[in-house]
Amino acid sequence: MTNPYFSEIQTWQVPESAIGDALEEMAIDGHQGNEGIVLFFGRDVEGVAEVTHLVKLRGPGVEKYPDQINIHSSLLNEVTDEAINNKVRLIGQVHSHGPGYGIGLSYTDRTYGIKTPYYLSLVAPDYALSAAPLRSWGVHVFMEKQGYVRLDSAEADRRVRIVQGASVPVITVGVENGY
Repeated sequence: MTNPYFSEIQTWQVPESAIGDALEEMAIDGHQGNEGIVLFFGRDVEGVAEVTHLVKLRGPGVEKYPDQINIHSSLLNEVTDEAINNKVRLIGQVHSHGPGYGIGLSYTDRTYGIKTPYYLSLVAPDYALSAAPLRSWGVHVFMEKQGYVRLDSAEADRRVRIVQGASVPVITVGVENGY
């Protein structure tokens, strides 16, 4: 039975500017030899999830290491508050892996990551320091019965659409918001 709180998402629309902004944010951590992360807020209507905001995480509530990211529950509570205030929900993320770690989800990603139906998890290679095109990233979707499923490149091209248009707002959660 499908969860009544989530519609089945068939495609994700990601503004082109959001990819550049996310890479820029993750590269800050990449230059220090650590993984980086940006969360996606958005809305889903009739099977299409649209990224409407990027969320940067700051302060002691997020720990970034060469091979993992730890987000404390108090910071996720603040993320939830921001989603409610903006009348959107958390629909996905992009995080980076270091050279040699690949673009698949790690054991830690699969075990401790966000497990919400149709949650999109993108993995950028090389700590987001290279200009690797989206088609060379890992594209994963959480499915209720299967867990995270990695989309092959053809499926990813069909389901993740990069759209032209205005840039999306960036929300910073954490120390810069008084955390």
